[in-house]
Amino acid sequence: MNLTESYIQLLKDTLDQLDRDQINLAIDAFLKVRNAGGTIYTFGNGGSGASASHAAGDFLKGASYGLEKRFRVICLNDNIPSMMAIANDIGWDEIFIEPLKNFLQPHDLVIGISGSGNSTNVVKAMQYAKEQGVTTIAFCGYKGGKIKELADIVIHSKAMDMEIAEDIHMIVFNIIKKEMINRLHTSNSMGSQYDERVK
Repeated sequence: MNLTESYIQLLKDTLDQLDRDQINLAIDAFLKVRNAGGTIYTFGNGGSGASASHAAGDFLKGASYGLEKRFRVICLNDNIPSMMAIANDIGWDEIFIEPLKNFLQPHDLVIGISGSGNSTNVVKAMQYAKEQGVTTIAFCGYKGGKIKELADIVIHSKAMDMEIAEDIHMIVFNIIKKEMINRLHTSNSMGSQYDERVK
C-alpha cells in the first residue's frame, strides 16, 4: 500500500474509533455556553493553533451568521503581541493561562488543542480552567496525554500520527458547527455573496 492509500486508510480507521458520545457532549457544551452568553476560548501551538484559529472563525461567522444571539469565541493564539509579550517576559508556558486570568467567567468553555496532549502551555491553561470550575474540552491525539485526563470532554484521535490528529480535530469542529447551524438557523444563507458563489 502506498503512502496516499495508507494515510487515507488510517484517517478512515481513526474516524471509526471516534467516541460519538464525547462529540455529542461537545455539541451540548457549545449550545449551553452560547445560550448562557458565555465565551468559548480555543488555543494550541503550531498546527493545533491554526485549528484553534480556524474553529474560532467558523463560529464567529459560519455558526453565528443571521442569529440574534451569537457565539462568542476568542482564539488565544491569535493575539500575537500579547502572546509574545507573555512569552518574552514571563515564559512560553504561560501564554494561554495568563489571558484566561483576565477573561475567564463561570459560564465559559475552554478548549485546549494539543496533538500530544502534553504541551505544557495548554496543560496549564486547562488546569487553571478546571480549578475555576469551567467546562473544558480536550482535542488530543496519540495517547491523549495530560489534557485527556484533565478535561471534562475529550475528542481523542487515537492514531499515533500528528497529521491525522489535526485532520480529525477539524472534522469534529466542522461537525459541531454543522450541528449548531442545523439546530439554530432558520435560513441556509451564509451571506448573499457566499450564496451567489455556490449556487
